[in-house]
Amino acid sequence: MEKITPKVDLAFKKIFGVEENKDLLIALINATVSKEDQVVDVTLLNPYNPKNFRTDKLSILDIKAISETGKRFNIEIQITDEADYDKRALYYWAKLYTDQLKVSQDYSTLNKAIGIHILNFVSITDNPKYHNIFRITEQEKGLPYLRDLELHTIELTKFSKDPEEDLNSLLKKIKTSLDIWTAFLTRHDLLNKDNLPGPLAIHTLKKALHVLDTLNLTDEERMAYEDHLKWLRIEANTVEKYRREGEQKGRQEGEKEKALSIARAMLLKGYSMEEITILTGLSNSDIQSIV
Repeated sequence: MEKITPKVDLAFKKIFGVEENKDLLIALINATVSKEDQVVDVTLLNPYNPKNFRTDKLSILDIKAISETGKRFNIEIQITDEADYDKRALYYWAKLYTDQLKVSQDYSTLNKAIGIHILNFVSITDNPKYHNIFRITEQEKGLPYLRDLELHTIELTKFSKDPEEDLNSLLKKIKTSLDIWTAFLTRHDLLNKDNLPGPLAIHTLKKALHVLDTLNLTDEERMAYEDHLKWLRIEANTVEKYRREGEQKGRQEGEKEKALSIARAMLLKGYSMEEITILTGLSNSDIQSIV
């Protein structure tokens, strides 16, 4: 059996969304949020439950947790690029925030809610950073407002684009704790829990790699995992297809530009259109475009 990948949401939740691994979830949260939102402990609001797959093998496997100070967190890993994912992220945040308020409670009891969305695709196209933080601010001066709203996007493909990269190139990217966890999610295949290099030699990463290596799936979980993995493979194949088509198009354009350059030189030396067509393979219209 091939090695399980934590980028599939079922495996992700079995690693981070169970009581015995709360320290891993806390480490992931603290690596993502600001100093003021660091947590010491969390309570899982929807711990992993394999019974979910009996009714819906493609159910949403997010992780909801509350910190010791009352702050709420929603962590989700998303395999494929869905239409209006930004609206879905906001909707999940809104539910996380409003579900706090019980009958007869005052609005002052509401605590900050933070959404962390780990995406296996590019969502923020105009920013090369793989980690982006969104809040509501005043448009002209950027003054913060509604401080209880915060959304994070972690775009895995921006962090690791090259499937052929080695451990040395991966290590060059490691600057922060979030880089470490993103390396785990994207290139766990390069990491050996018994021989982690200096920047990665932390207890929680070693434990996460051990949990991943020893992860056991029931038959129901295996079916659900394979269903989710299929979407990951389809997306990877689609990206590879476009990459190859782009390379092929680039080669064709390069060859044509070279032929046009030769044609220009031949025209200056007085070759006829027929001779240039035969020797370069260009059409009459191509040649006429440079006359």
